[in-house]
Amino acid sequence: MDNEPVILAIGRIERALSRIESAKSTENRDIDPALAARHEALKSEMQQAIQTIDSLIERQEH
Repeated sequence: MDNEPVILAIGRIERALSRIESAKSTENRDIDPALAARHEALKSEMQQAIQTIDSLIERQEH
């Protein structure tokens, strides 16, 4: 399958985001605000990257 490396990469990204979210929810609530802001920025960038990859796959399939 031509898309297999992309699909595997997306899966790794999603699992990493899930681990980050899990760690964030179980940590002490006194999180450094700068670190929390960086986390949200990274999360947003990853979501945009996944959307871009999805768009590229969609165009390739049609």
